[in-house]
Amino acid sequence: MPTEQGLEQNSPHASGAGVGRRRALLTGGAVLAAGIGAATGELARGARTDVRASDDAPAAPIPFHGARQAGVTTPQQPATQVVSFDLPRTSAEADRRTLREVLAALTGSLAASASAAPPDARLQGGGTTRLTSLVGIGPALAARLRLDVPASLTALSAFPDDRLDPLRSDGDVLVQLCAADRWSLTVVAELVGAAARAAGATTRWTQSGFLPHTPPGSTPRNLFGSKDGTANPDRAAADRWVWGPPGAHRDGTVLVYRRIHMDVAGFAALPEGHRDRAMGRRMRDGSPLSGTAEHDEPDIYAKNPNGSYVVPATAHVRLASPRFDGGARMLRRSYSYDDGPDDRGLLFCAFMRDPRQFTRVQERLSARDALNPFLEHRASAVAYVLPGAPSAGVLGERLWT
Repeated sequence: MPTEQGLEQNSPHASGAGVGRRRALLTGGAVLAAGIGAATGELARGARTDVRASDDAPAAPIPFHGARQAGVTTPQQPATQVVSFDLPRTSAEADRRTLREVLAALTGSLAASASAAPPDARLQGGGTTRLTSLVGIGPALAARLRLDVPASLTALSAFPDDRLDPLRSDGDVLVQLCAADRWSLTVVAELVGAAARAAGATTRWTQSGFLPHTPPGSTPRNLFGSKDGTANPDRAAADRWVWGPPGAHRDGTVLVYRRIHMDVAGFAALPEGHRDRAMGRRMRDGSPLSGTAEHDEPDIYAKNPNGSYVVPATAHVRLASPRFDGGARMLRRSYSYDDGPDDRGLLFCAFMRDPRQFTRVQERLSARDALNPFLEHRASAVAYVLPGAPSAGVLGERLWT
């Protein structure tokens, strides 16, 4: 849970088989495509897109179409649903056809659900859904079908303390839905699943998450009580570390997802000073131990008179510092989850150009992080988040070049 690694978003830049079936899916399954490219306009209006939920968001729908998917570029919504799908394994030609149809179905239904007049009656009458979404392609599918994805798209290395459940990990196509309320997510997730299954996919796993109510302009806390996502990057850093280089992958990125169980009660039982030192930040206001305000850059080399580090050598923030990784940063958009009193924690969602960046950070954390006694990684996934869909286009059009 590398809290110091968040990167920020940048401003936006500016198929043939199964056509009959695709049209049917785009019409009947059109309820799903709500949120992906939506945020590019909002992002262009601000120098920084933070990961905090927006309580004063306007009532207008967030556009689905755009250069980049809205599930990455807009401020975080209070609730999320992550859904993973698998595709059948027949022949490369048939499976490519299925993937085209799945992406067409998702595009149509997401766009319709995000619109000012979603076709499903359950999404009408309560204002716009404010839905945002993202769709990504897993590394195993990309390799099997020889898709045009970044060369860096690979599964993560195994880490020593992982306890991963394969039934809640990975997948061929990953969809993340975000909205201001649970009702919209429940309905849209149902529509998403129906559209994807009609096109030939099967549901692998699904996971819900949430953020606390947070005043505008402040950072949400996780279930440890720590502010999560303080150090997201500015546009210049995101252009370098989050978004793809010029070319076919320019408006895409890579999502690393980790479902991290947290021993909330055990951590809360520590004295506040111990919790501060384990995190490397003060719990009360999120400021680094080497500073006085939340957004002060942690000085990981500052020392006390006795020669010890002000931010301890085993502090989470210190080990996740970009200074140990050539300045590389991630864009953090994590959520909490609560699947019962014995299973609560963090849905770590971070975006980066190269997932090996996460591996380097996690290897340091696995070796020394003071939070390790209170964390257990139980699920994992990596996906190439596709560039957004143009107004008359479909997600994934660049996969076939």
